[in-house]
Amino acid sequence: MHMVVLTKGVPDFREGKVSFDEDGHLERGKTPTVMNPNDKIALRAALQTKVKHGGHVSLLSMGPPGYKEVLQEGMRDVYADDLYLLSDREMGAADTWATAMTVATGIEKLQEEPDIVFAGFKTADGETGHTGPQTNWCIDINEGMTDRPLITHVISLDVDEDEGIVRAKRLVEGDVSEIETIEAELPVFVVTDPEFEANYRKADHRLRYKDFREQTQERADNLDLDEDVTVWNHEELNLDPDYIGLDGSPTIVAGVDPIPKGPSERDATMIDPDDDEEMQSVFDEMNVFAGGD
Repeated sequence: MHMVVLTKGVPDFREGKVSFDEDGHLERGKTPTVMNPNDKIALRAALQTKVKHGGHVSLLSMGPPGYKEVLQEGMRDVYADDLYLLSDREMGAADTWATAMTVATGIEKLQEEPDIVFAGFKTADGETGHTGPQTNWCIDINEGMTDRPLITHVISLDVDEDEGIVRAKRLVEGDVSEIETIEAELPVFVVTDPEFEANYRKADHRLRYKDFREQTQERADNLDLDEDVTVWNHEELNLDPDYIGLDGSPTIVAGVDPIPKGPSERDATMIDPDDDEEMQSVFDEMNVFAGGD
């Protein structure tokens, strides 16, 4: 079984200022980047499937050369057998549509058609949730690939290899939250929900999971980013620059407004740790919340 997990680098808001150019496009080269958290959930779903049913997990991203480290992060923190990066300047500033077209072409270039493509619910910097479903649609419209069902908001899944189907539970939110159980034939495209939780109830699954994690962490630590990450540009993917990147993106960013820092609603009292009376006042204040007398 071959599984492909899609991922994206997103700004690391913990590290510093996020930089935009004058047209409102994120300057990723000037912004610290980490793997999108929701994509790690998708990667965990692929790892669970590999642990229970075997197979091969490929992690694929589109972005600048620095995304090699994002792929390495995904390999180290969760799991991946191999890493693919779609990267060159022609792909820059793509919206979700141009991204989906490029990513779908990258999936088609793989040596074998994947049984399951996994994607995260949405990205921390875009929040649209479009790229996964759009990628599946782009795969379907291109020649040489099998039409595949799309299952979104997946919170658990299992594969019946004998029948060639996926059984999944998905979260449906309306007036109340409901859980829907569905079946779909392989190959399939799965978008995991943030509520997804991998489970390893059998002892042999837990042991296999532990072995896989140890192996992949060692592989990630010894990864040669120049040799061990497969990189394809738009020419190798046979993509027309007019239909990818900024030129192929119908979305127009009208403007970007920085979010102002909220005013502090609490006053700070400076305490001299060498002043016994002041330290006693701190103790008296905290002791109430600690349940003391």
